[in-house]
Parts: sequence; structure tokens; C-alpha cells
Amino acid sequence: MAFDGITVAAVVNQLNKELAEGRISKIAEPEKDELLLTVKNSCGNHRLVLSANPSLPLVYLTEENKVSPVTAPAFTMLLRKHIQNGRIIDIYQPGMERIIVLLIEHLNEMGDICRKKLIIELMGKYSNIIFTDDTDVILDSIKRVNAMTSSVREVLPGLKYFIPVQEGKKNPLEETEEGFAETIKNRNEESYKALYMSYVGLSPLIAHEICYRAEKSGGHYDKTATDLSDTEIGSLWKAFEGIMTDVKAGSFAPNVVYENGLPASYTEKVNYDSPSELLIAYYKEKEIASRSKQKSADLRKIVSTILERDIKKYDLQLKQLKDTEKMEKYKVYGELLHTYGYEAKPGDKSITVLNYYDNKEITIPLDGDLTPMENAKKYFDKYGKLKRTREALETLTVEVKDEIDHLESVLQSLEIVSAEEDLNEIKEELISTGYIQEQTIPLHQFRRLPYLCGQEQLPE
Repeated sequence: MAFDGITVAAVVNQLNKELAEGRISKIAEPEKDELLLTVKNSCGNHRLVLSANPSLPLVYLTEENKVSPVTAPAFTMLLRKHIQNGRIIDIYQPGMERIIVLLIEHLNEMGDICRKKLIIELMGKYSNIIFTDDTDVILDSIKRVNAMTSSVREVLPGLKYFIPVQEGKKNPLEETEEGFAETIKNRNEESYKALYMSYVGLSPLIAHEICYRAEKSGGHYDKTATDLSDTEIGSLWKAFEGIMTDVKAGSFAPNVVYENGLPASYTEKVNYDSPSELLIAYYKEKEIASRSKQKSADLRKIVSTILERDIKKYDLQLKQLKDTEKMEKYKVYGELLHTYGYEAKPGDKSITVLNYYDNKEITIPLDGDLTPMENAKKYFDKYGKLKRTREALETLTVEVKDEIDHLESVLQSLEIVSAEEDLNEIKEELISTGYIQEQTIPLHQFRRLPYLCGQEQLPE
């Protein structure tokens, strides 16, 4: 779901119906980028959430209250000073911008009637809540933006508020059939992209919907806009105009479409009475899914890192295990030196003797500074070390291979799991087996299994 200009129009339509002539009785700031206004009118009390969260900017009515900080932030104090008990006389959307303006009438300290604007910009990471006077001079904002932060527009007290110009984009509510045809014909892009790149407030999702409706009247819209025939452009215009007519008339039917329990497809549809109900339901599901996905991603990263280390460890152990195959050779060297060592002369670097195991001659390397018996002992020591190493590795390689198989199965589970309860079970298993700490799951707390022989090179 895209919180585009059409969604904003639906929200504004609802707010005008339910908050008309309402007075702002309470103002709170439960989050650093969120306001909660309590508005009272003849229909009762309403809670209005205004969120400038960069990842999830929203405006909706809710029945839930939120805990506010004991000490109100400066922005909240300013709003309370000016517009608490103020009356909302209008709520509007400039053009099809992702902007909602609350026009509020209140009495100043002298008892004179004044007007202020509370402007909510729902623009992703650029989202903001800006408070201005009736001449659009900024009094303050929930996020101050200076020249170091943005080269396009500063949002600071005393500056004039203006809406950033979307270069080359037109207001779709004011478009004519002739203007639409001319605009689309000049776009050398896919049809749906030509729509949302040409008009303010259209998201790729709604652009796809317009093309889908046009296709039902005939035509193919999977090609560039410049290749569309006049008939196809006419069908596209009718679909476009139909949606804009509904927006102008405030004719909205909030619903979420599902497939296999997930939002955004065409096999199951759930209708809602208002945009706010839809937003609460949709983004609650999205938040749960997002939280689960993030947890899953964190766990996958941890498990993948441990698995990668185990695979490297396993490869090293297999190499060390292969190196232990030399141990029988060292044993034979030692035995033959015990038998034929008397033939070696002091300082000899090698000796060639008959190997009575296969009746073939064999050359044994010698350390010229050692006696034959000392050379024999050296080879027996190497044999003993490699034998102990092999015995340990035969057990360790099995354990590490079992661990690799287990971690791979955990990774596969994390790829398909979606329920938070299942993720928690996997996390508890990882905690119980010592892979992660109970409090947190930072990467530096992975369980480390020591290498048996380190990086020591075995003798030839």
C-alpha cells in the first residue's frame, strides 16, 4: 500500500466529516516525531494521530491512547500555547500533494481571533509537522531543517513556508483530456511509469491500477507511452479520469486485498468503513510482518556467520585429518632406524635401507646433528602427535558436521518462517544451545569452538 496523494485525499475526506468544528482539547507528543491531538465536537471526542516517522508517516483517527512523556517537548508546549482549545475550521490537501493542512482558529493573549496552520507533510524521510501563522511564516516544526540538512528547503522559525516544487509534474485533478494525451505521448517510458512521473500524488501502485482498468477496455500497456495508439491513450484517459472523478467527489471504498493471508493481491478483499480503520489494520499487520522480517534477518545474519565459521573450521579440520595420513610413514621410519641405524655415518643427511614391510628400498631423511636413535625418537614423536590429533579430529569433525547440518536447517526455517512466535522459538533454541546471549544478539557474542591444532603446519 502506498500512502500517496489519493490515500491522503481519502484521509482528508474522513477528517472533514468527523472533526468538523472540533476543538483541540489536548495536545501530546508520545514520540519525538508524532503528535496526538484530542478533538472534541458534537459527535464526541476523537484522537488524531499525526506521525512524521521517516519510515512510516501516517495520519489517522484512533480510539487508542498513547503514553506521553512526563515533561512535554518544546514543540508541544508551543502548540498548547497557541492552539489548545482552538477550533478546526478547515482540513484540506493542497492539490494532490502528500500534505494535510489543519486550519485552526483561536484567541490570542489579547482575546483577538487568530488563525494558525498545522501542516503535516507525508513524504517518507522528508516527513515533517510544521506550525505556521496565517501568512505561512513558520513558527516551528517537529523537525527543524537547516541548510546543512537540505539544500532545497530550510524549515526554521521565521522563514516562509512553501511546498517544494515537483519539477514537471501536473495536478491530476486539473487535467484535461487534451493535456493528458499530449503529456503521455511525450513520455518515452513504460505506460504506468509515465503516469506517476507526470502527475503529482500518483504512486506506482495506482498507476498500475489505471493501466489495468484501461486494459479491460482494450489495449496493451506493457509498452512505452510513446508507442500507444490514440485509442489506447483514450482508454487510459477514461480510467484516469474515472479515478480522479471519485477523488473529487470524495467517493472512496477503503479495502485491503489479500493473497494467502498477505496484503496486496487480488484473491481476497477486506472492506473497511473508513480510511483510518484501514490504515490501522494494514499498518498493524505490516508492522508485525516488518518486525518479524527484521528479527528473522538479524537471526539469519547471526546463524550465517556462525555457519560460515563452522564451514571454515570443518575444512581446516579435514585438511589436518588428511595430514595425519603421514603418521604411518613416520612410524616406519622410526622402526627402520632402530633396525638399520647403525649403518648411518655421523653427519649423514639420509640413509637408504630395505623396508621389510614391502621388501623395497626406502630413503629416510636424517638430521645430521642427531644420532640415528635420536632421529628414530623424533619420528616416533611425530607419529604419536599425529595419532593423537587424528583420534581427536575423528570425533570433532563429526560434531562440527552435525552442527553445520543443524545450522543449515535453522537457516531454511528462518527463510520460510513468518509468525513471531515461531521466530521466538528459534531464538530460544539458539540461546539454549549457546549461539547467542539471552539479552541481545550482537555478532561479537557468537559461540566460538576452538580449532584443535590451530594453524600449525605439520612436518613432512
